[in-house]
Amino acid sequence: MLDQEFQQLVTRVQKRQYEEQIIEVKAAHTGCPDRLYDTFSSFSNQDDGGTILFGLDEKQHFAPVGVYDAQDLQKKLMEIGEAMTPIVRPVLSVFDENGKLFVTAEIPPVDLTERPCYKTAKGRLKGSYLRVGDADKPMTEYEVYSYEAYRKKYRDDIRPVEEATLASLNQDDLDDYIARRKRNRPHFSAVPTDQLNELMNITKNGEVTLSAVLLFCPYPQSFFPQLAIIASRVPGTEMGAVGTDGQRFTDSKRIEGNLMEMLEAAVAFVNSNMRTAVQINPKTGKRTDAPEYPMDAVREVILNALVHRDYSRYTESMPIQLTMFADRLVVRNPGGLYGRITLDQLGKMQPDTRNPFLVTAMETLHQTENRYSGIPRIRQAMTEAGQPEPQFENIRGEFSVTLYNRKVSAASRDQHPIDQSGKDLIAFCSIPRTRKELTEFLGLASGQYAIKRYVDPLVKSGDLRLTIPDRPRSRNQKYIAAKSDD
Repeated sequence: MLDQEFQQLVTRVQKRQYEEQIIEVKAAHTGCPDRLYDTFSSFSNQDDGGTILFGLDEKQHFAPVGVYDAQDLQKKLMEIGEAMTPIVRPVLSVFDENGKLFVTAEIPPVDLTERPCYKTAKGRLKGSYLRVGDADKPMTEYEVYSYEAYRKKYRDDIRPVEEATLASLNQDDLDDYIARRKRNRPHFSAVPTDQLNELMNITKNGEVTLSAVLLFCPYPQSFFPQLAIIASRVPGTEMGAVGTDGQRFTDSKRIEGNLMEMLEAAVAFVNSNMRTAVQINPKTGKRTDAPEYPMDAVREVILNALVHRDYSRYTESMPIQLTMFADRLVVRNPGGLYGRITLDQLGKMQPDTRNPFLVTAMETLHQTENRYSGIPRIRQAMTEAGQPEPQFENIRGEFSVTLYNRKVSAASRDQHPIDQSGKDLIAFCSIPRTRKELTEFLGLASGQYAIKRYVDPLVKSGDLRLTIPDRPRSRNQKYIAAKSDD
């Protein structure tokens, strides 16, 4: 780290008065701080790594106190790095400011195939940490397993189901699938049935696989009760809202069956619970129906959740959640993004596939194209319907997709004629504003939509800034015009 970078780092911390996702501050004026291994671990396990700054005291509003002994501190930091698996080699720098010494330790990210990085003496399960905001949190057993599953290429979609047998499967559906696979592979006709089942991942070492159960069993939930979809329609914009008669749900259903049956039933649930607006063309007088959500997008969202969710033993008790609010549809599935792909790359590059056999089988059954076109199609369908961009989130072992409906778009036009340039909103933020204040200013019912549709673009363009940029979900978050900070 250069002197100028160090000065910028200190100024940044002292001005904001808090630590960040990639910055940890330690006083170290009376000795080497305890428990540094958790920060070594958490920084190593995130793509951007992180920097530990020694010599500022958080208890004194990040006042400069210097370190007790720069040489000894560096020695101990190297020892901590060597006590990690894999070994962490921090980049250490020493700075002299007004007679006080400061030390920075830049922790590089560990490659995804070597994660999680953990304290060797505590073991992988107890010594692995993740950075959450400005805190180091112990990894859950599932989070540790997720890294191992990617590294070792575990195939949870074809793991054996001990209780199931071939008699548990619908033979007609299985025969149809095998016939489809044989069409372009004439040599399969001479392969014995038992061997063919193994080659097609219907069985593994003679035992029926999870995918075979999910695809061809009349009732997979007899083996896995929670591998289902919990579908609900909520009367308001937030969970817990009640309707005019005091009901928390206007419709609720547990959707079961094989993957194809769950897909169709979930699509039907959305279709039956959607409101359809009637639009009259002023020129032709013709009536057209405008549904809340394009069904093409809805089907792709549900299909992706079924095919790409995590099917490991750690998540087999977690159903997919489909929730229809007044302003949006949210589908959440267990298992975050798999492999190296990031949210920004969704639909733009070929991702690693968590359940390759399941994806291939659904393609054979003409349920999916397996050409990585699902995300682009969701986006395109929403655009064609004149609706907001879909929102994707990846948070600690869960992936979610949110589709906002036409009602919200209409509200933004009818209730508050917002200046599309954002000038009114920027002017309103001449002083820090809360999410609630912004939502009320915009005249919208949904705070989540207001922020994502109108505020986030201004943050991205630099016209607005977060008062707590490294904790964007903080309940204390506010927004202020960038020029107000000059």
